[in-house]
Amino acid sequence: MQLLIDILQGMGLAEAAGVRPFLPALVAGALATADVGIDYEGTPFSFLERPAWLLAVVLVLIVVVVVQRRDALAGPLESALQGIGIGLGALLFAATLADNTDMWWPGLLAGGLCAALAAAATRQLIGRVRARLDAEARGALPVYLEGTAVVLAGLSVVVAPISVLSLGFFAFLLRGGRRRASEKYAGLRILR
Repeated sequence: MQLLIDILQGMGLAEAAGVRPFLPALVAGALATADVGIDYEGTPFSFLERPAWLLAVVLVLIVVVVVQRRDALAGPLESALQGIGIGLGALLFAATLADNTDMWWPGLLAGGLCAALAAAATRQLIGRVRARLDAEARGALPVYLEGTAVVLAGLSVVVAPISVLSLGFFAFLLRGGRRRASEKYAGLRILR
């Protein structure tokens, strides 16, 4: 039963990192430090709950927020955040598995996949939403993404089965976005 809970927690943390990477890493580190649901102490991933790691994550988050203010860097920054999110998702999933088992390496693969799914679905959704919003409303999108990532990370540790629902939701978003894109493309071909 504990292995199932660890898998579900790892899935949720990886998905949250796929949405936005840094705040879920901070949430996981803070919860692990307080031994709430997860504990990385005594694992190869114990650095994830150390103050130096958490401070480094906060500093990188501040740099990202400052860089986000420049619209010229929006595309490359989003791509970089997706890559970092996939890496951190893999790390968080593996660390969660390492809490109660020595077989943590499958978490690297599964975490990367969960984070990649969440990142792809989120990027596609935000791309569609961003096109419909004015400049001021577009500026608030990162705040919504960060909030979603924090809530998902916290809930996945405390209420682990939520990660199955969120995984299904991300798959639904990705499938729906691709269907809309193909319908739009088919509509454009008909108009020609």
